[in-house]
Amino acid sequence: MTAVRTDSAAPLRAVRSSAPALAAGSLLAASTVLGSLGVRPFRERVLERRSTLNDTLPVHSKWWRDHGTGEGELLYVAIGDSAAQGIGASSPGRSYVGLIAEHAGEASGRSIRVVNLSVSGATTELAVRDQLPRFRALAPDLVTVAIGANDIADWNPAAFERNIRSIFAELPSHAIVADLPCFHLRHNERKVADANRMLRAIAREHGLTVVPLHELTKRRGLRGILTEFASDMFHPNDHGYRVWADAFRPAVAARLAERCATVAAGAST
Repeated sequence: MTAVRTDSAAPLRAVRSSAPALAAGSLLAASTVLGSLGVRPFRERVLERRSTLNDTLPVHSKWWRDHGTGEGELLYVAIGDSAAQGIGASSPGRSYVGLIAEHAGEASGRSIRVVNLSVSGATTELAVRDQLPRFRALAPDLVTVAIGANDIADWNPAAFERNIRSIFAELPSHAIVADLPCFHLRHNERKVADANRMLRAIAREHGLTVVPLHELTKRRGLRGILTEFASDMFHPNDHGYRVWADAFRPAVAARLAERCATVAAGAST
């Protein structure tokens, strides 16, 4: 019988390596709460952190515009908001859209052109107005949609349902949509629960695949709150965007297998 060596120090190293991130996240969360309550100087720090992230909006937008003009054997189109833009990530390519594109290229063995239609701050209403007209001119092989988080601040259930219906009606049957992520705060989670019930029901009507983003982000718990958010405690950071990309990964893999099989069958005839 072969003995299996176990490294009993490995779990301890993992705890030690995560301790600084947890400590930094705890300080950031406490500072954000105090700032939100108007306590100085924490309020100034919160505003400064938000301003710093706001400064990245045009940078990310230009990055995606530039990358959307390239060539690719498969076309990936994303509809969404600042999360699709990658606000809070160390670079636009570290957003969930960038990570999905990277995975799509590796899984399919084909080059991927990404057209990221998302706009920072977009609500479902703005997506209908600004993103759908551009979407109609495209014939994507892969589509992801993650929209609606910005609707929660000024929650209007009737408007949300109307806009989601308009968006989903325009999507191809292979499109992959995410439900809203976990907001963790109870008063927001009640709204998110209503939004997700509507979103899933409408997706079923159109035969669309829904990925469980809410379940996965909620499951991250306190550790996720402290280590997977950017400095504004709203947008994900690189770690958080990996969680988002992982939520999409199984459905994306299934879609790519289907699409590549169709392409291969067409080439053989």
